[in-house]
Amino acid sequence: MLPVTYYHVVFTVPHTLNAWVALHRRVIYRLLFQTVWATLKAFGADPKRLGGELGMTAVLHTWSQNLSQHVHLHCLIPGGTLSQAGQWRSVKGNYLFPVRALSRHFRGRMVSALRTAQQQGELSRVTRPGDVDRLLDALMQTEWVVYSKACLSHTDTVVAYLARYSHRIAITDRRIVGIEDGQVRFHYKDYRDGDHKVMQLTSEEFIRRFLLHVLPKGFMRIRHYGWLANCCRQAKLERIRTSLEHRDDTEVTTNTQEASGCRIFDGYPCPKCQQGYLRVRCSIAPTHRAGGG
Repeated sequence: MLPVTYYHVVFTVPHTLNAWVALHRRVIYRLLFQTVWATLKAFGADPKRLGGELGMTAVLHTWSQNLSQHVHLHCLIPGGTLSQAGQWRSVKGNYLFPVRALSRHFRGRMVSALRTAQQQGELSRVTRPGDVDRLLDALMQTEWVVYSKACLSHTDTVVAYLARYSHRIAITDRRIVGIEDGQVRFHYKDYRDGDHKVMQLTSEEFIRRFLLHVLPKGFMRIRHYGWLANCCRQAKLERIRTSLEHRDDTEVTTNTQEASGCRIFDGYPCPKCQQGYLRVRCSIAPTHRAGGG
């Protein structure tokens, strides 16, 4: 962990794609990781934003509390980028990137990637004529959900939250209330009203929902990108720490000079509140009108 603000960003796949996910899980999940990173990488490298290399840890979640299909990617992002010169550029403010712009960029890239996958024969199980174009055209007309929040004081909590899902399955034994007469009852949280409820499913439906969340063999649920990638993380983390330490030393030196009295004049007391100080910011030379006066 770096001594910077971290951001928790979630990209959600629309539920209208759930049928395709069931048919081509590996393809959809792979495109989701690639598209999310391409989106965030482009925003981080934009000179008008951060102008550098972003780092990201992403964890794939595929379920909701009632075991239905809910494909989304949780991303934990340190608030800043590493420039080519090895300098750390911090995020300004309490948000990483505009959520609406992220959503539309993500939507466009994902739809384009799905269309390319279909043209290359990777969505061969979608066989109804015109289904691909019809669904993708409809997806471009809807808003996609992207959530972003700064972890101002609970980054460790977010790390623990993601860690709970990195090696767990869709439901734990303690959530199961009972199994009897071919029925399975289990606890779940209804996020529409925030209440904890009990759902009852037939054993066949329970098993069907559970199997929706078994990942393809060898598929990695948690991945690292940018300067957090395994191939370069150690070296680039050292550069970032060095840059942060140099910046902190500069700030400490400035504060020490002020405290030691190097600045003899600190401004006039405010004539109104007597608490703040009036400081000279600039001098404006008087202008002379033609003809005097």
